[in-house]
Amino acid sequence: MSGVSPFPDLNPAQRAAVEHEEGPLLVVAGAGSGKTRVLTARIARLIAQCDVAPREILAVTFTNKAAGEMRERVSRALGEDPAGMWIGTFHGIGARLLRMHAPLVGRTSEYTIYDEDDSLGVIKRLMERHRISVKEFAPKAIAAEIGAAKNALVDVEEFDSLARTPLATAAAKVYRDLEITLRAANAVSFDDLLVLPVQILRANEDVRVRLARRFRHVLVDEYQDTNRAQYEFVRLVAAEHRNVAVVGDDDQAIYGWRGADIRNILDFERDFPSARVVRLEENYRSTSAILDLANRVISENTARRGKTLRATRSGGEQVVLLEAADDRDEAEAIAEGVQAWRAAGRRLSEIAVLYRTNAQSRGFEEVMRRGAIPYRLVGAVRFYDRREIRDLIAWLRLVANPADDEAFRRAIGAPKRGVGETTLELLAAEAQQAGIPLLEQARRAPGISGMRTATRDALASFVALVDRLRAAAADTSVDRLLVDLIDRSGYGEALRAEGPEGLDRLDNVRELVTSAAETIIDDGGEVGLRPLDHFLQRATLVTALDALGPDADAVTMMTVHTAKGLEYPFVCVTGLEDGLFPLARAFDDPDTLEEERRLLYVAITRAGERLWLSWAHQRRRNGELLPSIRSSFLRNLAAAALEDRRTVRLRATARHAGSMATGSWRRGASDESPAFGRGSRPSWSPREGARVPSFLADEDASQDLPRFVAGERVQHARFGSGTIAEVNGTGKDAKVTVDFDDEEVGRKRLVIAFAGLQRGHD
Repeated sequence: MSGVSPFPDLNPAQRAAVEHEEGPLLVVAGAGSGKTRVLTARIARLIAQCDVAPREILAVTFTNKAAGEMRERVSRALGEDPAGMWIGTFHGIGARLLRMHAPLVGRTSEYTIYDEDDSLGVIKRLMERHRISVKEFAPKAIAAEIGAAKNALVDVEEFDSLARTPLATAAAKVYRDLEITLRAANAVSFDDLLVLPVQILRANEDVRVRLARRFRHVLVDEYQDTNRAQYEFVRLVAAEHRNVAVVGDDDQAIYGWRGADIRNILDFERDFPSARVVRLEENYRSTSAILDLANRVISENTARRGKTLRATRSGGEQVVLLEAADDRDEAEAIAEGVQAWRAAGRRLSEIAVLYRTNAQSRGFEEVMRRGAIPYRLVGAVRFYDRREIRDLIAWLRLVANPADDEAFRRAIGAPKRGVGETTLELLAAEAQQAGIPLLEQARRAPGISGMRTATRDALASFVALVDRLRAAAADTSVDRLLVDLIDRSGYGEALRAEGPEGLDRLDNVRELVTSAAETIIDDGGEVGLRPLDHFLQRATLVTALDALGPDADAVTMMTVHTAKGLEYPFVCVTGLEDGLFPLARAFDDPDTLEEERRLLYVAITRAGERLWLSWAHQRRRNGELLPSIRSSFLRNLAAAALEDRRTVRLRATARHAGSMATGSWRRGASDESPAFGRGSRPSWSPREGARVPSFLADEDASQDLPRFVAGERVQHARFGSGTIAEVNGTGKDAKVTVDFDDEEVGRKRLVIAFAGLQRGHD
């Protein structure tokens, strides 16, 4: 195979990385610089021209797909399969090593790998043993604490000594018994596939030496994403020959929140002082305008090696900075851009809409649906199909229709209240015999024999809350109804107890409240059961959408984390506001803030031809329109680097604001806002609904809302002219009852903040 040339047409930096033979090598590979090509060409050259047998090579990456592609490319370059080479993920390699040496960690080679559900089952039983309440600490949160400790190679004793929070203290008790339980079951957790191989290599020098001598060359992809356990495994295996080649990009290190340690790539020469460093800076994906922006953004970080991407593609459009009035306006403007791209003969599958959090997808999903634009969510469930959204929709369905037994079955367990399947089946049997709905049968729980007192109390409490909400629905907007439901049912607290995943779900709950508020706006501020029915109908139609096939021409929507490693001709990076991108918590931690900036760098470098960045002056949170401030990441960019573009609605609003330039709209848009100094945490101050001009003061200053009195004539955009009969409430809860002149409209209850009422001139 000596005549094989597996590395044609490489640029000088790529060739240097491929042809490096002995000693440690760090390849700092910028986005779109051909790192996968370099890795596979290097492996092929070692085998074809450097007298290295395939069995002497260990290649590690992060996904099975990447490992499969790497093997396939090497096979094509060599003209044959590299039989004997170890190539796979860290977990796959760890499982293989563990099979070979299972007795050294108290297992047999037939050990079982527990999936997430299996592991959670063990953790729940251990929590019961230690009398740790699953209501106070979600098993998933305990599992996350233990998993983070394992990946950082923190053993039970060290973890116990470091435990400072109630959650960590509870996790320490479970952690202590977990290994004993798993060993007794001849099982390992997913995290153990990283940890136990390291334990084997550390405690058994003969095994380590044998493995290290076999693998003359160790290659690692995405090295910036390695955690402590993965780093230690690589160091131990490569210690003998020191022929370790790692490829990665410190500017794309975005997984610190799940244990990845950027210091592994920044301090590579600390462990391998003779390491050669090669930088791949030629980008084959993006235009020069896009790369110039990426370089400007990432240059603000201090914890980086430093490199400058250079475009190999000439020309290209200027990057657009889209400024919108609010998040709905932002989504509609991006949908217009998508339609224009399609009208120009381009495919929708060439477009990606990226956002910082999954909760942001809801607004884009609804706008795409209204515009009949096919879309696909990657790495997430469609908004209205998410567990927490379906839970709350079930509650609302039951409030709107007390005879909805399916809604009852779901709502009674959201959150869990000690009413199990046995009780439900008992209720169902009694209800069927009596010919009544489950909710009505639950009212009769005190008369059912054989039911525990605690269960009776739980059912009575549930029924009372449904009754309360149903009574309130006649005079309360859907968003307020949801807030009351989430608070009084304990659903919000239940999600918080689930740990990080629960907090993400809570973001989605907030988006549901926002969606409900938008329904009230669309209904002209009317409250009562009809808007609730309208809202539920809209939600049901969303969930009934048919799933797109894998080859459908559709816009791709996903978080920036999910987009890593992908590329699209047209990319929209949305929600670039302080408190959202970067997240608010990043302002308390410089390291987290730098990771957020790296995340923006990753988002920008997904784009090939066209890039839009967008932000909104106001964004709905918990159903309220709150002022936003353009992301601090965009502040130091030269004006020439971006094409500033404002939406039609924003331009109209600005003209309307006119002489009120000193109002809060202008202050909110300023980079020097007194409420949000550079580097500090955003100080959100609530605002009223979309119908209220953006320059109004805080919601508590209710004197800024229109004041109406009984007997006054008013005009409504949908319902026409009428006379105010009653005025109730203050601030955001202020309502009016209006007798409209049109007999078919009749009397309506309206939320003033959403109604857009004008004083009549009869």
